[in-house]
Amino acid sequence: MYVAVKGGEAAILATHERVAEARRGDAAVPEISVAQIREQQALACARVMNEGSLYDADLAALALKQAQGDVIEAAFLMRAYRTTLPRFGSSEPVDTAKMAIRRRVSATYKDLPGGQVLGPTYDYTHRLFDFALMDNEGGSGPDAAGNARLEPEPVASPLDDHMPRVPDILGAEGLMEPEVAPEGDPRPFDLTREPVSFPADRDVRLQAMARGDEGFLLGLGYSVQRGFGGNHPFVGEIRVGEVSVEFVPEELGFAVDLGEITLTECQMVNQFAGSKDVPPQFTRGYGLAFGHSERKAMSMSLVDRALKAREFGEAAEYPAQQDEFVLYHSDNVEAAGFVEHLKLPHYVDFQGELELIRRIRREREARLAAEPETLPEAAE
Repeated sequence: MYVAVKGGEAAILATHERVAEARRGDAAVPEISVAQIREQQALACARVMNEGSLYDADLAALALKQAQGDVIEAAFLMRAYRTTLPRFGSSEPVDTAKMAIRRRVSATYKDLPGGQVLGPTYDYTHRLFDFALMDNEGGSGPDAAGNARLEPEPVASPLDDHMPRVPDILGAEGLMEPEVAPEGDPRPFDLTREPVSFPADRDVRLQAMARGDEGFLLGLGYSVQRGFGGNHPFVGEIRVGEVSVEFVPEELGFAVDLGEITLTECQMVNQFAGSKDVPPQFTRGYGLAFGHSERKAMSMSLVDRALKAREFGEAAEYPAQQDEFVLYHSDNVEAAGFVEHLKLPHYVDFQGELELIRRIRREREARLAAEPETLPEAAE
């Protein structure tokens, strides 16, 4: 016999206590602070800010601490908090051409105007454990042989003032798909306030992917590269740095600087053979993400180009090319909620399924019992 689980408020409060106990872990180990997470786990904080759809490194660090490092749960906390915030307007479009760059690389031009800026990256590191990081010194102590570590002196060199974006360079030759604002330059769609309809415009698609799950977009982007999209991408440019955010108060009528945020921008360059009306040219995929989030921005740019298939008269045959599939399944908070609700009581539903299976089995057994036995044919 199935009975309902009982407990109510007392069980919920007890659960909170158990979660807090599990989160704290061994009390003999010093507790990690929100500031430590913010400063030393910046890439995880960036992912929470992206998928939580809110730029606030302190809250992202708090969410990670509260969620025991579960990125999706942390994003859920950010989303829930975001819904409580008043909205007093929209900022002006940020200008990434004026970004204070700390990293800028291109896979298409070796001698990129303005230069390549390596910056902080794991791309050229050995994937080997640095056991010195287990020390309190955080890697600045002696090495495994007991020798003092010699830290390289940072070499500071001024960056060029002019760092044109690669699509702009190709566009000057007429080799890049032009990007023209829609007639009247309307305000972008806000999917947090309005229902999405299909086919979705590009501003809707980019907005949904900007807060979509990095792993899901990575898988879709990978599928495009492996032949399920028909495009061969090149990283035109990735740039990471700080941009100013401006806002125009109604009472002033002019823009004021609210501060800086860190962004990662990816411009993906793709081939296009042309059509009857359009000459052969390169097309673009675009990705923009909070913080230092190169994988997210690259994945987003790959899927962005795949979703433009119909605009170029290409057949939309694969998942990454279908906006309804991408937009409905890329939101990890929604997806996780739908999956995890299976843990909640489904006693009535299961009882219905159970009785159905029992009835079908009884009917099948009765039918078999009523059928005459078929004697095997006598051997010759």
